Amino acid sequence: MTGMHRMTDYLQVMASSEMREPTFLLLTALAGQPHHGYALIQEIEHLSGGRVRLKPGTLYGALDRLTSEGLITQSGEEVVEGRLRRYYTLTTTGAGTLERETQRLRANVEAATTRLRTRGATS
Repeated sequence: MTGMHRMTDYLQVMASSEMREPTFLLLTALAGQPHHGYALIQEIEHLSGGRVRLKPGTLYGALDRLTSEGLITQSGEEVVEGRLRRYYTLTTTGAGTLERETQRLRANVEAATTRLRTRGATS
């Protein structure tokens, strides 16, 4: 096996086992209710305490990717002030994916918290 194949395999495993923060926040924003693009940008900024600010091009690329992966779906459209708004909602598959990622992150936080307590007790 070449180095390139091993790297590709590694990247595929990593992509399937952990989620980037913007994707996590996007799925989280849609867990409550359907949103359109601009509302998602605002909700993600709010959820992240202002740390994550998606640009429209980045958001719509992510929406296309997550739709093709079956994690979200387009749930409606409306025209507001002459502009088309597309609404997106979390699918059952997306909710399961978000739940698994939440459990993975929770386990990491618990492990870190335990180690920090142990460190504090030995310092």
